[in-house]
Parts: sequence; structure tokens; C-alpha cells
Amino acid sequence: MTVARWLSLALPLVAVLAVGGRVRDRASRAAGLLAFVAAGIGIAALHEVARRTGWYAFTPVDGAFRGMPVDLWIGWAVLWGPLPVLLRRVLPLPVALGLLLWVDAVAMPAMHPLVRLGPHWLVGEVVGLLVVALPAQLLGRFCADRRHLGTRTLLQVGVFAALLLWFVPTLAFEFGDGSWAGLTGLNRTGLLVVAQLALLAATPALAAVAEFAARGGGTPYPWDPPRRLVTTGPYAYLANPMQLSAVVVLLCTAVATRSVTLALTALSTGAFGAAVAGPHEHHDLRARYGDSWRSYREQVRDWWPRWRPCWAGPPAVLWLDDDCGPCAATWRMLARRHPVGLRIRPAREHEHVLWRAEYVGGDGHVERGVAAVARGLEHVHLGWAVLGWTLRLPGVAWLAQLVTDAMIAPPHPARPRGEPCPTPNNASSTAPSPPSGSTASPASPPVPSRPPPG
Repeated sequence: MTVARWLSLALPLVAVLAVGGRVRDRASRAAGLLAFVAAGIGIAALHEVARRTGWYAFTPVDGAFRGMPVDLWIGWAVLWGPLPVLLRRVLPLPVALGLLLWVDAVAMPAMHPLVRLGPHWLVGEVVGLLVVALPAQLLGRFCADRRHLGTRTLLQVGVFAALLLWFVPTLAFEFGDGSWAGLTGLNRTGLLVVAQLALLAATPALAAVAEFAARGGGTPYPWDPPRRLVTTGPYAYLANPMQLSAVVVLLCTAVATRSVTLALTALSTGAFGAAVAGPHEHHDLRARYGDSWRSYREQVRDWWPRWRPCWAGPPAVLWLDDDCGPCAATWRMLARRHPVGLRIRPAREHEHVLWRAEYVGGDGHVERGVAAVARGLEHVHLGWAVLGWTLRLPGVAWLAQLVTDAMIAPPHPARPRGEPCPTPNNASSTAPSPPSGSTASPASPPVPSRPPPG
């Protein structure tokens, strides 16, 4: 068994080092590292499933993590992660997956008695290739070639979520204190409360990831960053929304599972981000963006959010139908709160016929419907911004738009003033037109909006 364990680690490592030494592309190496992390977490989760289904198991040995030899785990993750990514020019994805299936089909029976196979182990092998190896390969290949931004962003979110919500806590429980029983023992109400708190804590991070993709053209992975400086969304309030959310989520999990080890891990993560990763990130961003970055960081802190957003550059425009009851009420609500860096204008003055509210950022980014109003909320203050970020979460945005279209304000063309708006609140369409609520960033002079007629 010792020889089998040594070979299972040495052969993949030698292969990936040999191939990696010939690959000069830094992006490919970084993508291979990300694929390794994805495969490693996935294989650990697959092992938990295999133990319960009887697909396969390992003979108890020293140097194991939850029953899986660490050397096999690492070698397996290298084979399923970085090695095919680095060889992607000569190994198309279907060929790579076929070779991985062949290698495992030959190697796993040969590793008896270290590996004990159940009668349906091939089912587990196919499940692993489809659920673990395939996503790891897609993530690595898309990141290496900077293709399919939306897909690789979603895959990264999946990997980081699994790392934060399952793998890190499981490590803390294995080598420290606490257990998942603290969560699984809660009643339905308790679980619902914990889930809601976790979602609230994660919302700034999810909104920041979406902002990186939509406004910056990049992802949270340090070697696949945005191509443009992102200072909108959560970044108008805080420079490190993802790191702060990660620390808060870990602390919430530590409280729910009664784990001091996990709490210390969360605090150590924050300290590492502030003392080690932070200065490196600042140097990189200062070198890439110069004065724009310096000006932004003079107004936005790393870990403590602003109450009102920092806004630089041209103001955004929110187009609302001022002759429609719900839209006019939204206009008045925003105007009373003096949004920062936002102009509100009548939809009927738009160059095109608008069927829903429309938000146009200073950089040209466009949102429509509920998402447009949610963007407007980001210009008010932190409390309304959190609501706006929540409304734009995947699934939530779709449901909110569905309810709005069905019960509040169905899509309709912005009409000349005086014509009725086809909404359930037509009676309010004769209300006085709201005043303009336009303001600009405190660092720049106010930008007046054209007040609606009437």
C-alpha cells in the first residue's frame, strides 16, 4: 500500500510540474491552480457521498482526512484539475474526460486493498466525472482563455461557496471543535433564521461578484480580475465587500455550530486579508489605475462601509414614467432621499419608447424594470442599497419582476402626458408630478435633472 500511495501522488505531481514548466502563460497556470482547488473540494465531497452509497471506501491508514488518504486525494485532484487544463491545446475536453475515466477504471481496481470498491463503483466514477471533473475543467479552461464570462463567474461562485460554507467548516470541526450537529439539530424555524442571516451576510459579496462581471468584465479570482476599475454597486460603499461577507458568514457559522476553531479561522482570514493580501492588492490596483484608484480609496474604506455612496464620473440616469402611479410614487420616494450621482427623468422623453423603467449608468451599463429601480436604490444610502442588491439577486430579480408585472405595473409604453397608465393604480396617475431627485457625488457639483412637466 505504501508504494501505491507514493505513486498516486508522485506521478501526477511530476506530470503537472513537467507540463507546467513548459507553459509560460501565467493565466494558464493560475487557471490550473483554480481547477485544482475545485477538483480537490469536489473529490472531498464525492468521498462523503461514496461512503454513504457504498461506491468505494479506503482502508484505514495514517495521513487520512475523514477516511481518505491525503496523498491519493492530492494526486486525484491534480489529475482531474490542472493537468488537463495545462494540456487543453492537445486534449479537447471530451478526450480528456475519456482518458480520466480510463485511468481511474484501470488504477482503482489495481490499488486493492487500499481502495475497496463496491458493486456500483463505476456509477460513482461517472458521477464524479460529471459533477466534479467536468466543472473543474470548464472553470480552468474558460479562465485560462478568458471565455464565457458568465459561466466562469458562476462556477467560481460555486467553488468559493463550497469552500466557505462546507469545506473550511468541516476542516475546523475535524481538527478543532464544533460540528454540523449544531445546525442539523435546529428546528425548521431556527434553520430558516440562520439561512436568512447567512443570505443577508452574503448579499454584498454576491452583488460585488455580479458588479465585477457586469461593470468590470472580470471575476473575483485574483488572476482573472476585472478589466476596468469597479467603483459602483457595493464598491461605492466598501472596498472589500467580498472579504467582509466571507468573514461574517464564517462567524455566523461558528456561532451556529458552537465552534471556537471556526471563529478563530474567520478572524485569521480577516487579519490575513488586512495585513498580507490587502497591501499586495493595493499595490496592484494603484499600478493599474493610478489616480483613479487613489481618489477612490481616499473616500472608501476597506472594512467599514460608508453610509452614503461615493460616486465618481458622470451621473447615472433613471427613466421613470411620471404619469404612472407606481412609477411616480417611486420617483417621489427617491427624490425625498436625495440620491447621490443619480438623475431621474421622464420616460416619455427617452429617445426610444420605454416599456419599463430604465437605468443607464455613467459607464453606459443598462438595467430595466425592477432591476433599474434596484439600481436607483443603490444611490440613496447603505440600507436602501442592501435592499437593491437583494432585489437583483438571481431568482429574486425574476420573481420581483413577475410580481410587479402581474400586480403593480404591467409593461406599458411611456405615453404622452395625460393619457392613462394601464396599471392597477390608475387613479394615482393624476397625482402631481414628482420633483426631480437628482444629485451628484459630494465631490462634484450637483447635476440638475429636468423637472417633469406639470
